[in-house]
Amino acid sequence: MTSVSPIRANVPRNRFGFTHRPETDQSFENAVAKARAGDRLTVADGVELLTTGTEQDGIDPRRKEVVLEIADRRREEIVGNEVTFVANLNNNVTTACNTGCLFCNFKDRSKQFLRDNDAAHDGFTKTPAESRAIVADALDTGIYEVTSVSGLHPAFALDEEHREILEGNDRGDLNYKSPERYEKNPGTYTAQMAAMSVGDVHLHSMTPEEAYHARRGTEWNYEEVYGRLKAAGLDSVPGTAAEILVDEVRDVICPGKMRTDEWMDAMEAAADVGLSTTATIMYGHVENEMHRIMHLERVRNLQDRTGVITEFVPLSFIHPNTPLYEEGMIDAGATTEEDELMIAVARLFLDNIDHIQSSWVKYGDELGLKMLSCGADDFMGTILSEEITKRAGGGYGEARSFQKYVEMITSIGRVPVERSTDYTERRRINPTAPPFGPQLGPRADGTPLVEHSQ
Repeated sequence: MTSVSPIRANVPRNRFGFTHRPETDQSFENAVAKARAGDRLTVADGVELLTTGTEQDGIDPRRKEVVLEIADRRREEIVGNEVTFVANLNNNVTTACNTGCLFCNFKDRSKQFLRDNDAAHDGFTKTPAESRAIVADALDTGIYEVTSVSGLHPAFALDEEHREILEGNDRGDLNYKSPERYEKNPGTYTAQMAAMSVGDVHLHSMTPEEAYHARRGTEWNYEEVYGRLKAAGLDSVPGTAAEILVDEVRDVICPGKMRTDEWMDAMEAAADVGLSTTATIMYGHVENEMHRIMHLERVRNLQDRTGVITEFVPLSFIHPNTPLYEEGMIDAGATTEEDELMIAVARLFLDNIDHIQSSWVKYGDELGLKMLSCGADDFMGTILSEEITKRAGGGYGEARSFQKYVEMITSIGRVPVERSTDYTERRRINPTAPPFGPQLGPRADGTPLVEHSQ
């Protein structure tokens, strides 16, 4: 008999008329047995584990602990007791964007940045020269990864050839305006990539949505776009802009964004030109458990085809200050129980991705540490700047010292390990031999990257 799990408490049952519902003929007991055995899980299995059984209402605490225990054991089997982290900098180039995503408060309407706009705003745009100076300064602290994810500024073009095409096009649907019309010129994507590629830093940038923006008005495919970006200095691609990879959810939360199939095409293209990627999910808004598992299945299928996804990053939706919350479409984000189960089921369902990240920026320290016992093995990075979550109302961000990492990781009996972006370089840290600082970067010498008080 098919049964239905209730949608989360802060979203009335099927308020948005979704076709996909958390319904399954599978039983929780059978799904647990498959998870224990290490069998590849089906969508029905995943829904049963994520809901702790669709034959009942709400999350069953006892069943939840069973799922968490299985996921934690699987984590230990696959990656052992190491908890990894990276020394990195976030350099978001611009907040200018008019895509209109209802989950986002990072953006500022791009018209605010026009020279003829006199209204004050809190947004920013950096020139390539400014980006380069920021990265160069950060390299001296020992960081070796730069993560850059930005708004879709209308003046952005892939390169000068793309700029010429856009300038000669009179279509009104391309979201393009000449940089001369703005207070500050962001340059081109390739110029920003070249600017941030200082020394041997690893540049992690250009989401599928940014790649979509970088080919508008042309017949170029994503291989062409990512090929040019790689030549300019791009090293790997963040698999963000995924949100939920089910179009009926995207129609609600980000109708102006690329569709699911196009996101998949862009990610495959990045792999085809030799770029590794990550993959994400942003959950805890209007979606239900079926949507989340459908998303995991699409990520798993993508990894089956490409093999380049280095880690999966569950991102718990931060709701304050976002249109979804302010317009009364939701009342809150995910519960702690949902967060724990999302990490655990991701570990069990994604049998072809070794690393699951716990985001202390989203969860905070206490819950972030708990996630390391629910199936996660990576604890993010130092993040010397983080604007996106803070602007959405999140209370965490800014910076994390290596000493803080060592203290936190050893407090739960795990081994702190500094890693490179792609996990190919790893350094176990001796917790009895301070001071603690990065050693893998081109200018890293073990000097503390930020003060412990931070």
